[in-house]
Amino acid sequence: MTLSAEGYLATVTGTIERVATGQREEVHRAADLITAALRADGVVHAFGTGHSEALSMEIAGRAGGLVPTNRIALRDLVLYGGEPADILGPTLERDPTVAHRLYALAPVREPDVFVVASNSGVNGAIVEFASLVKERGHGLVAITSREHSAQVESRHPSGRKLADFADVVLDNGAPYGDATLPLPGGGAVGAVSSITAALLAQQMVLEVVARLVAAGETPPVYLSANIPAGDAHNHTLEARYAGRIRRGA
Repeated sequence: MTLSAEGYLATVTGTIERVATGQREEVHRAADLITAALRADGVVHAFGTGHSEALSMEIAGRAGGLVPTNRIALRDLVLYGGEPADILGPTLERDPTVAHRLYALAPVREPDVFVVASNSGVNGAIVEFASLVKERGHGLVAITSREHSAQVESRHPSGRKLADFADVVLDNGAPYGDATLPLPGGGAVGAVSSITAALLAQQMVLEVVARLVAAGETPPVYLSANIPAGDAHNHTLEARYAGRIRRGA
């Protein structure tokens, strides 16, 4: 592909098509897991670090998305845990010990389900968090790059990776290194994992809503806060999950 906006568009379009159509079974299985949790009065907790944090924002608090959703982020250590802000940094996601603190700070209940995103799937906090989620008996959907994850070593003491713990693995289709268009002197530009992870998240939510509608249930879905009556609609639904859903900062 040429090193251009058009070349990137062609690459992204092909990747989107492959991701969107090649994992129908996995998306449906993820939707089944989440639907069962919601019917048991559960909440969907979404967690990602680095650029994968965008996944949690795609799931929790977005117009057209599910209301019973909670965003978990490394910032929770500061916002809710009283830690100093200077603990936040680019290497914090590699520390397995923070996973236990994050889980303890989250408003988790037994029927809740988790969606965890990590392109590499190898950083210590992500892997330990996934391990803890399964140890506590929750359902877990992982969104990761199988290609990238297969080519790097785990940074977790166990040697395991995010996908090893998941009930369902959704492959975001990103290549090793995430970026898609090679540069003449080495390296590449044009990352795709955020785009394809968002696509998978939306497909998953749509399948959950479809299941609820087909069963004659009214799905708890957000309206945009920027349309008339949006706030009133959203606040009414959020009240059902008071103390269980957070949007962070």
